[in-house]
Amino acid sequence: MRKFLLIGIVFLVALFLYLSMMNAKELDNAKELNWENNYKKALATAKKENKMVYLFIGADVCTHCDRFKEQTLSNKELIETMKEDYVLLYMSRDQHKIPDGFEKYGVPMHYFLTSDANVTAVVKGSRELEGWYDVLDEIDLMKEK
Repeated sequence: MRKFLLIGIVFLVALFLYLSMMNAKELDNAKELNWENNYKKALATAKKENKMVYLFIGADVCTHCDRFKEQTLSNKELIETMKEDYVLLYMSRDQHKIPDGFEKYGVPMHYFLTSDANVTAVVKGSRELEGWYDVLDEIDLMKEK
């Protein structure tokens, strides 16, 4: 009986370590987005680079924000697309002063802005990878108009 208990414990520890390593890898990928945290600086960079700003408002403790980062923002192809097309701005309602006009409750909140700070689209909640690509496609269509 003790032998089975020991085998079970070893299995659970191994599984926990594996899952921890996978989460760390996904979070490292999300860090590759090189988030700006200063609103005015992001707008200035967007103007200089002729890009839009993608503002992701989250919170330090937010299950839905974490899921979005792990399931969606950990994809390398998406990371490259986002870096190419947008100045990436992340603001935590717990750490940063969210500018007036932006919702800081009900996170995650996603805003797409011109370099002149005009909001062109607002997306609420988390999306899986394919759903986020759909969002980006819709934003691209709006830019063409």
